[in-house]
Amino acid sequence: MVLMPAHFDTDAEDAKLASLREQEEEDLARVLSEKYGLTYTDLTIMPLNVDALRLIPEKEAREAEVVAFEKTGKHLSIALRNPSNIALAQIEHALESQGFILSRFLVSKKSLDKAYARYAELSLASESKSGVFDIRGEELHELRGTLTSLAALRTQLDETLKAGARAQVSRVLEFILATAFALKASDIHIEPEETGIRLRLRVDGSLIDAYTFDAHTYNLFASRIKLLSGLKINIRDRAQDGRFSVPVGESEVEIRTSLIPGAYGESFVMRILDPGILGVSFEKLGIRENLLERLKTEITRPTGMLLVTGPTGSGKTTTLYAFLRHIHTPEIKIVTIEDPVEYHLPGIVQTQTDGKQYTFASGLRSVLRQDPDVIMVGEVRDAEVATTAVQAALTGHFVFSTLHTNNAAGTFPRLVDLGVDPKTFASAISVAMAQRLVRTLDPDARKQVPATDEQKRMMEKVLSTLEDKSLLPASLDMVWVPDPKSEEETGYKGRAGVHEAIFMDDELGNFLRENPSEGEIANSVRRQGFLTMAQDGVLKAISGYTSLDEVFRVVDLPRD
Repeated sequence: MVLMPAHFDTDAEDAKLASLREQEEEDLARVLSEKYGLTYTDLTIMPLNVDALRLIPEKEAREAEVVAFEKTGKHLSIALRNPSNIALAQIEHALESQGFILSRFLVSKKSLDKAYARYAELSLASESKSGVFDIRGEELHELRGTLTSLAALRTQLDETLKAGARAQVSRVLEFILATAFALKASDIHIEPEETGIRLRLRVDGSLIDAYTFDAHTYNLFASRIKLLSGLKINIRDRAQDGRFSVPVGESEVEIRTSLIPGAYGESFVMRILDPGILGVSFEKLGIRENLLERLKTEITRPTGMLLVTGPTGSGKTTTLYAFLRHIHTPEIKIVTIEDPVEYHLPGIVQTQTDGKQYTFASGLRSVLRQDPDVIMVGEVRDAEVATTAVQAALTGHFVFSTLHTNNAAGTFPRLVDLGVDPKTFASAISVAMAQRLVRTLDPDARKQVPATDEQKRMMEKVLSTLEDKSLLPASLDMVWVPDPKSEEETGYKGRAGVHEAIFMDDELGNFLRENPSEGEIANSVRRQGFLTMAQDGVLKAISGYTSLDEVFRVVDLPRD
């Protein structure tokens, strides 16, 4: 029997060898990036910014083995293959002389070739808008005027992504940001799942499904966000944090980006730090008038401490900023220690912890040597911060800070857990305050309905301990509920706080020396006559300010 020679598939073998060579080239680029102290990236999996590409003529780019691929304001990202190339130094000097701040990335030859191929498109490409995030403020304002609903966003994204152009990924981000601004969303969530990539917006504290992306669009989108936020593109197995800015009107809105690795890809959250929040006055926090007047007196004392408690996202920082703005005058020095500094307050010294050398504890000790009158510590997290803050309050300073407890009465047992001597409470603590945020009813999308038996029972129970009987409503028979006019509406518009506060006096100071429980403290301070959060919320719901369901959702109710 004659054996026939086996057929050798040369095309498949050539393709396999080419793939191996490409992988070896990328691996070598990764190794060289570590050698030169540069960040490795891969231009074949991300969109290139046309305006950035234009900054280096093709002939010079090829000679220097470099390409500019991302431009955000004056921040320019360049990809290079050989840091020792003589022509490269000349190009970098020319760009820096134009005021550009350069971020350097090391890439493979394949990445550069992909970028050079884009030069052929420049004569046909339209110039993108300049400025921070390459979008003009007036264009964003126009987008905000048209993308005022999730339906409009979905239609725009469908049309844009149907074109399939990689360059459109920047437009996708612009559409999402414009919609988030129009809806006054607090953050944007991009969450990879098994069946797709989910986009959600948090509006008035609640997450709303907005769109679902395919994996290819997500990969381009993720690279774009990482570049804008100053994150490492090639790292996908650990958490990263960054930020970028977007022009809105006469100011810039900062977007704080956080990403964590997940089972199906990196999950992004972009928190929108709207400077308009600084315009919230002391009087517009939703605090009842009698409590507001007492707080105004307490926060102007020369010494003491005010602690605001509540979970993450309950508006504690906004409240503290409103307090600081209220007391700020040229005659007093205010210093803050924050993690991070979210909003910049004029006339106030703000410092940011780095988690290593400059922590809340070390920062507080350093700040005390600066002779401040008022100190804000972002959060009392551990025993060292707690004891140092109390000592500051005892030695001629007024201290503002936050604490994680369920209510105002829980402040004192929590401080004891952190090692603070309860005998110092009377002299150090001025106010323990707690708050939650509730969605407020849209006056044009609400209605009254008969209260259920369960709602009546709970309202009666909450209001049974009310000290000021004049606040009791005439009837508990009717309650307000949202009445949305369309599927996209919720019937709610904006958020406001429900509050409670405990003020230090001689009787409470002596009582706290015995280290009482949270419940005993709450019963003891009823005599002060201020509402609990549950009472504040129920009365606001009865008046149509919010709904009972919303109050019951966020406030701990008395147990049977």
